[in-house]
Amino acid sequence: MVRVGINGYGTIGRRVADAVRLQPDMELMGIVKRTPDYRAFLAMQKAIPIFAPDNPTKSKLESAGIKVEGLLDDLFARSDIIIDVSPEKGEENKAVYEKAGAKVIFQGGEEHSIGEASFVAQCNYDQAVGKRYVRVVSCNTTALARVLKTLDDSLGIEKAIATLVRRATDPDDSSKGPIDSVVPDPVELPSHHADDVKTILPNLNLTTMAVKVPTTHMHLHALAMKVKEPDAGKALSALLGAPRILLFESKKGYKATSSIIDYAREIGRPRGDLYEVGVWKESIKVEDDWLYLLLGVHQEAIVVPENIDCIRAMTGEADASRSIQMTNKTLGMMK
Repeated sequence: MVRVGINGYGTIGRRVADAVRLQPDMELMGIVKRTPDYRAFLAMQKAIPIFAPDNPTKSKLESAGIKVEGLLDDLFARSDIIIDVSPEKGEENKAVYEKAGAKVIFQGGEEHSIGEASFVAQCNYDQAVGKRYVRVVSCNTTALARVLKTLDDSLGIEKAIATLVRRATDPDDSSKGPIDSVVPDPVELPSHHADDVKTILPNLNLTTMAVKVPTTHMHLHALAMKVKEPDAGKALSALLGAPRILLFESKKGYKATSSIIDYAREIGRPRGDLYEVGVWKESIKVEDDWLYLLLGVHQEAIVVPENIDCIRAMTGEADASRSIQMTNKTLGMMK
């Protein structure tokens, strides 16, 4: 059993914690909390061991009625690997991890340079095998990498342009929204997203642009790809056969990102999570040498299976297919 500790328990941390508990080859040793909020009480109700980063925080949590198992160093001692899900604090935390000799998975809010590799399981699993520090990339990068790798392998991509229509914030985050605006993000083009995808697919010719809109549920990407073999049928077959990509049909009522989230709720996914990329089937079109499609990205959930696979890669499981299949099965994914 791989013993896993999680530093943070927010949007991603609590989802990864639940996913770890579903794995037959992993054991959740605990999570680190800094504030005595409802998430801490929910973790305690789930019998998840809670640790504090330092003694003052431990006292604060205990004063609020939170049972604290120990400090961060105690979690290090019990764990084979740490998942850092403290938003954009990975670089600050890295010195602590180095001192403890911990293996660590960082998240997409950090720079690529924080780890020895960036990671998307079905694209570059092998690069994380046996590594000490790896970064699981962001939700947008994960989605783009899955789809672009699938289509590049099948059709050969000469040039890709992606426009990202991004949600303003997560549903439970009132500090950043809602907003009553469409925000170029960034105004200077192209956006940074292409460079991040290239940490996974370095030879891909990709340009990206992005805007933020007043919604919280999902991102939407519009992809245009100049391909060597412009065949919509072959693209459809490749996407249907790829893991962690689902096809949705508008004629069946999947007309918006809200419909896709509702689908995830209806099939019983925890929190209505969609771990897969959702591609609209009717959007897959070829015109001249260009292939077009639209896809949806559930930003709260898509990187959860990547974290699970990254744990296995870093702790010695060299077979990407075996890990992906196990993760998919335990999380209730269809392929």
